[in-house]
Amino acid sequence: MQKPEIPADDAARLDRLHGLDILDTLPEERFDRLTRLASRLFDVPIALVSLVDRSRQWFKSCQGLDASETPRDISFCGHAILGDEIFVISDAAADIRFHDNPLVTDNPHIRFYAGCPLSASDGNKLGTLCIIDRVPREFGEDDANLLRDLALMAEQELVSIQMATTDELTKISNRRGFETLSSYALEVCQRLNKQATMLFFDMDLFKEINDGFGHAEGDKALCAFAQVLRETFRTSDVLGRIGGDEFAVLLSDTGIDYVDTTLDRLQQAVNRLNLEACRGYDIHYSVGAIEFNAVDHGDIHKLMSAADELMYKHKKQKQDTGDTVKIVSLKR
Repeated sequence: MQKPEIPADDAARLDRLHGLDILDTLPEERFDRLTRLASRLFDVPIALVSLVDRSRQWFKSCQGLDASETPRDISFCGHAILGDEIFVISDAAADIRFHDNPLVTDNPHIRFYAGCPLSASDGNKLGTLCIIDRVPREFGEDDANLLRDLALMAEQELVSIQMATTDELTKISNRRGFETLSSYALEVCQRLNKQATMLFFDMDLFKEINDGFGHAEGDKALCAFAQVLRETFRTSDVLGRIGGDEFAVLLSDTGIDYVDTTLDRLQQAVNRLNLEACRGYDIHYSVGAIEFNAVDHGDIHKLMSAADELMYKHKKQKQDTGDTVKIVSLKR
């Protein structure tokens, strides 16, 4: 077995890693969503955000593996951080460097590995976003481009770890975090020629909740709605509180035809919440839904603006008809 070399700048690299204060922290949705997406897009059982510490590799996010860390001297990621390019092992059992590695001969029985280094803003390699399979497989240029895109998303999250990208109240992404994650998710969908749909929500009569029941109750209503969104949409979808009582969701690999079914499921969940909570008020919302079109929208900001415009049309429609409950998926 070949142990990974220790880079000459390892002390500076470790200082940068430890300065993030991220090691041994709790799981975070922004990283878990990336590993779930990687596992799904590559159809692999294991995907990791692995950070290479002094004597271990520690997993900030881990899909398909029970361990939270493994020794650095048997890690594949220890090799991957030595270079700038994606480190690929098509068949570890046939590779002299890894054929007798405990991670190959025992659980998790690695045969295929591809790890893209994750760099800090100063260039130090912190770890990898990697995918693992238990059978040999090939890794083409399109695969490499996709893994780089996902790794760039992970890098952005590491770089912004000390920036406020999570809404403190609802614990989902705030506007900055949502726009960052959605931008990269949209780029991935474009690269793979997959559909993407934006939903923009505004809670109806929210001012009345604050005025009639107090701001603390208004905060509870925001948290309840965020929780319903989290439970209704897929774990690979990007959710965010855009500001005040506005929320947005980007659905990857999803066209507008899927939206009505999803919104029906959301409305059923909100109906259950209103029936069970007995708060003295009900939660209602307006929504705009639009499918991404590169010609019309161009970027995440224009897509959000278009969905926001449709949301206001829906709100006005409900005001004109006196309907505060029925959800209509508006499309353009």
